[in-house]
Amino acid sequence: QVQLVDSGGDSVQTGGSLRLTCVASSYINSMAWFRQAPGKEREGVACLQRSLRRTYYADSVQGRFTISQDSAKNTIYLQMNSLKPDDSAMYYCAATYGIASPLRSDDYDYWGQGTQVTVSS
Repeated sequence: QVQLVDSGGDSVQTGGSLRLTCVASSYINSMAWFRQAPGKEREGVACLQRSLRRTYYADSVQGRFTISQDSAKNTIYLQMNSLKPDDSAMYYCAATYGIASPLRSDDYDYWGQGTQVTVSS
């Protein structure tokens, strides 16, 4: 059973940047980032299907966020640029061994503990 450790959340001002990191304890194919703000549903942000080298993004972050990997370290990153207050949320790394529907949370079996991102105006 894989374990995920996510980190990198912080408080930044509008327009700032952050990089989130998720380390998996072993290889796992589909890895993604989700976020959830208070009172809102969990939202898929970005997905990386490692074997296919495909990435997917929510419309709300397209062009601002980039998901990438370091294969040797079983690590994925989420580079977040041009941050907005609406990006404030708890961000979770998620993973599954198969090919997941990219931004559908029900398809992911393993979850990190979450890392908080706060963007102030």
